[in-house]
Amino acid sequence: MEKIFHTADALIIGGGAAGLFAAIRLSEINPRAKIIIVDKADIRRSGCLAAGVNALNAYIGEGHTPEDYVEYALNDAHGIARRDLLLSMSRRLNGVTEKIERLGLTILKDAAGKYVTRGWRNVKINGENLKPILAGAVKNLPNVEIFNHVNAVDFICDGGKVLGAYGFSTREKICHGFSAKATLIATGGAAGIYQPNHAGGSRHQIWYSPFNTGAGYAMGIRAGAEMTTFEMRFIALRCKDTIAPTGTLAQGVGAAQINSRGELYQKKYGNTTSERVYAVTAENLAGRGPCYLQTAGISDAQEKDLLDAYLNMAPAQTLRWLETGQLPKDFNVEIAGTEPYIVGGHTAAGYWVDANRRTTLKNLYAAGDVAGGCPQKYVTGAFAEAEIAAENIAEVIAGESPARFDFDTAALEKFFANESVFSVDDLEVAMQAAMDEYAGGLTQNYRFSGRQLDLAAKNLARIENLSAKLHAAEMYDLLKICELRERLTVAKVLVEHLRARRETRWAGFAENLDYPARDEKFNCFVNSVTRGGRTEIIFRQLDAQRAKD
Repeated sequence: MEKIFHTADALIIGGGAAGLFAAIRLSEINPRAKIIIVDKADIRRSGCLAAGVNALNAYIGEGHTPEDYVEYALNDAHGIARRDLLLSMSRRLNGVTEKIERLGLTILKDAAGKYVTRGWRNVKINGENLKPILAGAVKNLPNVEIFNHVNAVDFICDGGKVLGAYGFSTREKICHGFSAKATLIATGGAAGIYQPNHAGGSRHQIWYSPFNTGAGYAMGIRAGAEMTTFEMRFIALRCKDTIAPTGTLAQGVGAAQINSRGELYQKKYGNTTSERVYAVTAENLAGRGPCYLQTAGISDAQEKDLLDAYLNMAPAQTLRWLETGQLPKDFNVEIAGTEPYIVGGHTAAGYWVDANRRTTLKNLYAAGDVAGGCPQKYVTGAFAEAEIAAENIAEVIAGESPARFDFDTAALEKFFANESVFSVDDLEVAMQAAMDEYAGGLTQNYRFSGRQLDLAAKNLARIENLSAKLHAAEMYDLLKICELRERLTVAKVLVEHLRARRETRWAGFAENLDYPARDEKFNCFVNSVTRGGRTEIIFRQLDAQRAKD
């Protein structure tokens, strides 16, 4: 493979919401700073915002304060979140909302010119072009160089300091080395680890972007960065079959959750995100399922709004209503949980960071879905964290110099010479089945035991050994192999986190059958550092205000 070396003041890995917003903010502070953005797809339509969104779910409405948002997020996480990170994020939510509006995002307003809200934390938008808006703003910055279709593989480190990273083109046999004074990891969370709702050719019809494979997590794990709270998995409550969002039904028309008997059951279980998922699981296990969102009886105008809203953000749901004739004003909408994901934008999973979003590796920062400790950040929270990281990076790069380093492509090139009887898809399905059956997947109602986790770990080790022998005929094959290995790396650490938290705190997200109750001894963060293939668990207190003790 041809090797090409690049230098920059700042390297941003991941061209999603956090990565692009960080480039914008850093350029505002220092227009002469050379910034490189690396994205494995194309920044115009990559990541979990590729198709857009119809609301900004993190906003401080009138009559409320950032402190209110902190308390909401802490309560939803059952106490396992960093108050300092939540507060610094929350204080910026409204500012970044106004900034993205100035960049061209359409935010709906009422007759008085105020944002149209759903509750006090949510504003409605026409967000189908959110990524093109961000990409357009970044492309207009003369100090930014964008590498689309380049897959970052690993950090280059020296004594706990990140010098940059290397990756390969998904279209040409070229490997790129990127040296930078500071690096921001801003990739997505991890999907595809567990067996999804649908099998076979439809298995990528899931809640989260199927192309977000936990690459940023895996890079940090391999480099020895401290990670936190992987065991707080996220499970989305969705419209059954289409995996379309339910928030528009619950908040837009006030649809309550009911069981097959027509009973309102939610009050029995609580109303946090994990409790809403647990309620559906429990009602189904008790024989009172399936469960629904009660839309029957809504007005014609409300139904039209729903058809329009879902056509915009999840067309499969509108098409399903039309093709079946089961329109929402006449029929309730069946709901179900998804498979588990690791995503720091909704839960607290990710890199252990300080208030400036610095990781435990020198000169490496994290923002967005890969940054841990700060749940319920959503899009605007990712923007906020990106600004915080960019402002600190601007200070760091003033006194640093990029280092020259070499990088070895042999570990990648071997896959072109390999011979294998297995395909990437074969091993991916095997990994998903092992995680589903033994690590609390969808078919197990998110339940697991210690013995099952032992089996999960053994299966993952076997699959990882087989993955080293996979064959790549072209660069896209190499990308798929790397994505599988990223998922395996994340899955192995996740199993250790599930094993370490010996309680059940988020029953809807993870139910430990050996420890079915909440235990106050685990009012702490479960963190980990992986070295030499072994994952060491570290327990950190909830009142920790800094990343490093």
